[in-house]
Amino acid sequence: MQFRALTRIVGLLIIIFSGTMMLPGLVALIYRDGAGRAFSQTFLTALVLGSLLWWPNRKHRRELKPREGFFIVVLFWIVLGSVGALPFMFAERPHLSVTDAFFESFSGLTTTGATTLIGLDTLPKAILFYRQMLQWLGGMGIIVLAVAILPILGVGGMQLYRAEMPGPLKDNKMRPRIAETAKTLWLIYVLLTVACALALWFAGMPLFDAISHSFSTISIGGFSTHDASVGYFNSPLINTIIAIFLLISGCNYGLHFSLLSGRSLKVYWRDPEFRVFIGVQISLVVIATLILMAHHVYHGFWATLDQAFFQVVSMATTAGFTTDSIAHWPLFLPVLLLCTAFIGGCAGSTGGGLKVIRILLLFKQGNRELKRLVHPNAVYTIKLGDRPLPERIIEAVWGFFSAYALVFLISMMAIVATGVDNFSAFAAVAATLNNLGPGLGVVADNFASMNDTAKWILISTMLFGRLEVFTLLVLFTPTFWRQ
Repeated sequence: MQFRALTRIVGLLIIIFSGTMMLPGLVALIYRDGAGRAFSQTFLTALVLGSLLWWPNRKHRRELKPREGFFIVVLFWIVLGSVGALPFMFAERPHLSVTDAFFESFSGLTTTGATTLIGLDTLPKAILFYRQMLQWLGGMGIIVLAVAILPILGVGGMQLYRAEMPGPLKDNKMRPRIAETAKTLWLIYVLLTVACALALWFAGMPLFDAISHSFSTISIGGFSTHDASVGYFNSPLINTIIAIFLLISGCNYGLHFSLLSGRSLKVYWRDPEFRVFIGVQISLVVIATLILMAHHVYHGFWATLDQAFFQVVSMATTAGFTTDSIAHWPLFLPVLLLCTAFIGGCAGSTGGGLKVIRILLLFKQGNRELKRLVHPNAVYTIKLGDRPLPERIIEAVWGFFSAYALVFLISMMAIVATGVDNFSAFAAVAATLNNLGPGLGVVADNFASMNDTAKWILISTMLFGRLEVFTLLVLFTPTFWRQ
């Protein structure tokens, strides 16, 4: 393990991250909300820390090996999540405890959207903007941004890309050069963010809220600038715009790239994962609408459809925005939507969960086993579209599913051991491991009532979910550390 080279890279990333403190600092100056000092202190602290790590090791430039790529990704999220907690501790409002500050920071960077904050409407604008910015940076992964820069600094980025990007088909690149791929991803990401902000602004949302919510929408994060979340605006048009952009962000960004490259919209429908993704959303909207109508939760069909469409898309894509507390819905629906978060978005999207492609492959594998029971000697090949898939990918999907389930069970039992009731523990782990945000039970609105030990456990589940389990789990294996 080339620790000096790794230290150099981490130092560079912290220096880059320190520069992002200028944006919320600028917001503090514009609104004169008194929070600017927290970001100037964080900027100086991060700059000094990054420089101390980078300067002594600046000449150690080495190509990363695969296992070092995994290590640097995990180290990056832990270090940046820790540095990101500083403004919450330095700020006078809210002056969070160390545990709550780390929870808020990791929740933002991992785009989980779980929060310990209460009274968002009265907090300084700079703090609110910073929370949204954390999610925006974490959405595509600040690592991918660094991949576009690190080759210029003498560090190859392929290992980082393979360790960071979600989905079982990681080796498919949109561009031959990894730096070009990273730049393309961020270009699409920025264009979608601008489009979403403009749409929300034109729909009547104040400019600050429009920009802030575009950050958390495109990142599928779920943080809001108001306690009532999107329900604060009481606008079916705003609900629809956010839901549509959540669906766009829940798709594989490779499909968006194909569209920008001149291909027709048919490229989406030809993708089997996209078809399943849209099929799941439509089915859930229909189910939710029928049940809400049957129980007369809202007045009229259109109001019911508006609430069902928004809440279903928000939960199923793992964003976690709310317009109304789903805890007040018939219990079947909140539990169903919480479980659908395990499916999540498409591979190569900013969504959480297991990813649609894995669920699709698990279904195809199960279907193949049923056929083998009838015809034991027959040979069946699993195909994705017209392409046969190697058995290695199917094995990897089953391995990932097993590891995901194991992490979920262990985390849930650990939360229960801290004194949290079983239902709330299940909901809290489901919400954090799938990077969803809101849960049910005592975490239906926020995580403020959770004890500190439970919060640290949930921070680890956020990381497991964001890094897709294996990237973090591999560090705990003896094989990883053998020369």
